[in-house]
Amino acid sequence: MGIFALVTGRPGPSGFGSASTAEQVTDGVDASNLTAIVTGGASGIGLETARVLALRKAHVIIAARNIEAAKEAKQLILKDNRSARVDVLTLDLCSIKSVGAFVDSFNALGLPLNLLINNAGVMFCPHQLSEDGIELQFATNHLGHFLLTNLLLEKMKNTARTTGVEGRIVNLSSIAHVHTYKDGIDFDKINDRISYNDKRAYGQSKLANILHANELSRRLQVHGSCGR
Repeated sequence: MGIFALVTGRPGPSGFGSASTAEQVTDGVDASNLTAIVTGGASGIGLETARVLALRKAHVIIAARNIEAAKEAKQLILKDNRSARVDVLTLDLCSIKSVGAFVDSFNALGLPLNLLINNAGVMFCPHQLSEDGIELQFATNHLGHFLLTNLLLEKMKNTARTTGVEGRIVNLSSIAHVHTYKDGIDFDKINDRISYNDKRAYGQSKLANILHANELSRRLQVHGSCGR
């Protein structure tokens, strides 16, 4: 999609554009046989995604760092949709330990997994390191989702094989991926405080999201597994 179409909302080949709402895009969809995880589903785009998926009858897992905000989001969804199937689980993407604990908690529910929507993120933060010693934007926006995806991949593959319904993994991208450091992802200076630029670091993390999605899609297609 070009910048003009993005700004004006002009529909693309799919019939939808940046001005299309989630309800318009999913009109007529019956997702009652699907289970979806939405990271950062307690607010913003994540909350709207969770709300509309629940509206289309999917079983939605809101994964959020702030569990109280996630519970409030669940109640907001239930207020207008009493039959919605929504659960909340704690997930702090900048923590390897938290990602592993989330996956254990989700697996304990005994649910299938059809959709993984990697939406959560942080933006334009002052330089700081995660508890694992990694620059926060890169840790949260990319590495956390990278680990989460890999830990859940077999679950998604098994669900696809069992149900015959191809899975989907969505990495929320941003046009900011073009505004990164000179050489793209500066792997040798991920944690460097001196060269740190909050906006370029964000762009770096979003570029990593896109590269991850592209390579994951390639590998899954090669093996005939669940979709991108």
